[in-house]
Amino acid sequence: MSGHSKWHNIQHKKGLADAKRGKMFSKLIKELTVAVKKGNSGDVNANPRLRLAVINARGANMPKDTIERAIAKACGQGGADFEEITFEAYGPSGEALYMECTTDNKTRTVGNIRSYLNKFGGNLGKDGCLQFVFERKGNFVVKAEGLTPDRLDEITLELIDAGAEEVENEEGLLLVTTNREGFGTVQKQLAALNLEVQEANLEMVPNTTKDLDPDAYQKFLRLLDLIEDDEDVQKVYHNVTPQDIPEEA
Repeated sequence: MSGHSKWHNIQHKKGLADAKRGKMFSKLIKELTVAVKKGNSGDVNANPRLRLAVINARGANMPKDTIERAIAKACGQGGADFEEITFEAYGPSGEALYMECTTDNKTRTVGNIRSYLNKFGGNLGKDGCLQFVFERKGNFVVKAEGLTPDRLDEITLELIDAGAEEVENEEGLLLVTTNREGFGTVQKQLAALNLEVQEANLEMVPNTTKDLDPDAYQKFLRLLDLIEDDEDVQKVYHNVTPQDIPEEA
């Protein structure tokens, strides 16, 4: 749930889902709960945020009955009351970190995030300190297996006409990027084209990236893993250029 390289990000999230599926499901259930409560509806057709949450839960292979139970619980008296908070921070080598959290105990979450950063020599920044580092973008991961090259070209043109900024095709998937304002229009166009969306998010994409030496990169990854492992952290974005490192490292 982190990173700036889009395809690297997808692969990283897949690895997390395989290794920590239970924690991944817990975070997805939290997002389903918040979507119902914030949107005052358990109807995916009337609640855009819930619709996205369901798409992402299905994309992570969450069982249908688990999704339905989470929505039903949130519609009733069950489900905790969560608060959404964000943190902007700098890593040990000046890396930019933008963290989105959902918590039922803000004091706990703030303390945890501060302790993770302190452990690795990072520090929290003031709200807005990264406003020029990141830009909010819409990203859709779309299933494209079996589509002919001509059909892919047609789809790409139609999505660009609908407002997509970029359409990439790799390994049977389309990654569609749009600006924040065009997110809803592109989402409707994908539905009209009968394309299966596996993941859809409004993400923080860095305008500039930072290169690290191998030792600093591994230190940063340890910090990133620690933050992502926190149950209150939903997403982490950063501006570090991905590197290939040996599996044993």
